[in-house]
Amino acid sequence: MHSPSRAPRARAPFLLTGLVCAALSLVLLVLVVVRWSPLMSLDSGLADALHRDAVNEPGLVHVNRVLTDWVWDPWTMRALTAVTAAVLWWRGARLLAGWVAATSLFATLLQQGLKAAVGRERPRWPDPVDSANYAAFPSGHAMTAAVTCGLLMWLLRLHGAQAPVWWGSLALALLSVAGVALTRLYLGVHWMTDVLGGVLMGGAVVALSVAAYTAYTGRRAPGGADAPL
Repeated sequence: MHSPSRAPRARAPFLLTGLVCAALSLVLLVLVVVRWSPLMSLDSGLADALHRDAVNEPGLVHVNRVLTDWVWDPWTMRALTAVTAAVLWWRGARLLAGWVAATSLFATLLQQGLKAAVGRERPRWPDPVDSANYAAFPSGHAMTAAVTCGLLMWLLRLHGAQAPVWWGSLALALLSVAGVALTRLYLGVHWMTDVLGGVLMGGAVVALSVAAYTAYTGRRAPGGADAPL
């Protein structure tokens, strides 16, 4: 077991990462709310370009819809988190299981609350290739993917995953977060700032949660947990 005196140094990178992501999220949120013209123009220009391509590529649209509706759907991600928490609980790591579940739940509530508060409209097209309901900012798909992948990567590191497993999982996690963001943009149901906000907020939630867990348990995050997998 690592010495509790090392916990402040262990949680510092997570705390710093969480605060940076939170600060960037807040800046982006303010710019979206006030509709800062340069950013809105960038949103519109990128959305228009992607939509023109999507209208002419029905096969690619189908692939993106399968990915966003099944592989990277928020409920798929939440189910993966729930299964992970259940396995942790079954193996005796009950504090960790509860922490993972609570982090996922908090992220969902934060996401839905911000959507309701900001009330941003989604892109509208005369010839849509897909549809989505509720407010646009932040992207629920992007934020849920960031939270789920972030938590899973933390758990792998926490329990000493071997280098090949770690790097392979990291590549898959990055691909998933980037992929879900791109699918939402390509299908014309989100603005670029929606998915960027979702990723930043998801990163902030996970990093701050990990920092809090490390502080609470008094252990160094990589290699220490309340029970081994």
